[in-house]
Amino acid sequence: MQDRRQAARYVISFPIRVRWRDENGQSVTEEGLTENVGLQGTLVYLPRKLPNVGTKVELTVVENPNDEVSVSAEVIRLERNAAHPQVALNLLEGMRAWKKKVWELAGETISGQEPDDGDDW
Repeated sequence: MQDRRQAARYVISFPIRVRWRDENGQSVTEEGLTENVGLQGTLVYLPRKLPNVGTKVELTVVENPNDEVSVSAEVIRLERNAAHPQVALNLLEGMRAWKKKVWELAGETISGQEPDDGDDW
């Protein structure tokens, strides 16, 4: 299968908050971490409850409490691993703010890191 991504995806952990309505219409809020950040989506780790595929969510990156970034997204895939549940999200709205404040920050953060020394184990 060919990878259809048109931009870099950065493996980085930013703290996040995800809000959605469950099948009963009840508001659900979960906190977690990004696993990777792409230009049009992200994979996030949510330790407890996962939204269903197709659910619209509000994703807020809370890395900088004075400048939180909120976007609308849709759940496109779930990884129901009991030890590490993940949700793949495709962004729907707020992409300009996401690009500037999340995706570009991820790229800058990754490029500024020293490579791991593979011989230390």
